[in-house]
Amino acid sequence: MDARDTDLKKELDATLQTRRELGEEYESALVDSFLEKVDQRIDGAVERRVRRQLAEQQMVAARSSRAPKPTDSWGDRFGFGVVSLILAIPLSGIGGAFGNLTGVIATWVGIVGVNCVQAARVNPELFTGRRRRSAAKDDDWRE
Repeated sequence: MDARDTDLKKELDATLQTRRELGEEYESALVDSFLEKVDQRIDGAVERRVRRQLAEQQMVAARSSRAPKPTDSWGDRFGFGVVSLILAIPLSGIGGAFGNLTGVIATWVGIVGVNCVQAARVNPELFTGRRRRSAAKDDDWRE
């Protein structure tokens, strides 16, 4: 039994003792008073529990908002590929103008490098040789 239960038991004992001393005419007032104290105790416990759950939910929400957003959608990958190909045209021209074939090769090595970095960022398992479990299960299912 914790301290709050002990206090409530003392309140009940005091209420019963008071009823014995004052008589039945005060019984309903004494019961109402005791029930009001029990109500306050329950309200306090519920309020503490709700506050604790709200704080936990806020912490979960704060943690999830700080987590990096996944950018592994088909549209993001397609858009990045299209933009890099569009930018490849003027960059190839600039590289060819300043460095002939060597400039064009350096430009394309840079374009491929940027696309590889983007692919590795979006799919970390791409260059490590490890596959996600769901992808491995899909491949096993297809065989």
